[in-house]
Amino acid sequence: MVNMISELFIIILIGHINTDSGTTPNIKQIVIGRCYEYITLVNPSYRYKCEEIWHEFEEAVVRTTPCSVRMKDYARMFHAASQTPPCDKLLFWSKTQALMQRNLAVIGSLWTLEDTLVGFMFKDLIWCGQQERDRGFDFLSCPEWSTCVSHPVYSLWKQASQNFAVEACGNITVLLNGSIENAFNRNSMFGSVELDSLNPRMVTHVHIKVVPNLKGPFVESCSKGSIVRLVRILQTRGFHWSCTDSDHSRRPHWLPLL
Repeated sequence: MVNMISELFIIILIGHINTDSGTTPNIKQIVIGRCYEYITLVNPSYRYKCEEIWHEFEEAVVRTTPCSVRMKDYARMFHAASQTPPCDKLLFWSKTQALMQRNLAVIGSLWTLEDTLVGFMFKDLIWCGQQERDRGFDFLSCPEWSTCVSHPVYSLWKQASQNFAVEACGNITVLLNGSIENAFNRNSMFGSVELDSLNPRMVTHVHIKVVPNLKGPFVESCSKGSIVRLVRILQTRGFHWSCTDSDHSRRPHWLPLL
């Protein structure tokens, strides 16, 4: 058991190594290691076949050219890693990653996409296959997202985001950055995928929380800017909603008390 935990920590450390433009080095060891970490340490109530998940992922990526990996190509992998997130605990966010990372310890009761098995396994990784099919991963160079219609990384995250939103139920929270223009962007993953995948018959209430950076500026709010457009979309689709602006002078009140 001690050896197993030691190997997991080594794999986790490897996963933080920066890559250039090719597939993340040691990606197989990282992904399988994170999977075992998830089912043994992070969320031991789940049981998954980590090697099977990796196999289906690898097949989806390397059996086609780098710019031709569609969302549906990951179907078998997502089936092997299927997961139903808890009701009343889902947190959707857009352009607030730095704020999220600073407060991970105090939002532990809420689930983001990164708390799912797939999100946990593939966070911050890069991958693509060779130009010639069935030649394995390309560790030297992967195409930019903007140059691909069906980028292998984008397609996986788009499918993961869609699945996460489709399964949302009860009360959900949407966290937006009030320090930037277009805090709600229709072209973002939340605006273009997750929002349209939410089901008003399953989601009881949508609570929008607008949080600025620690030192501002204070650009958008519940009644100003792009967030007004988000509210209109929610109203049109029949969602019950509320919106809260963070109190700039005190601890952000969307954070639960320790």
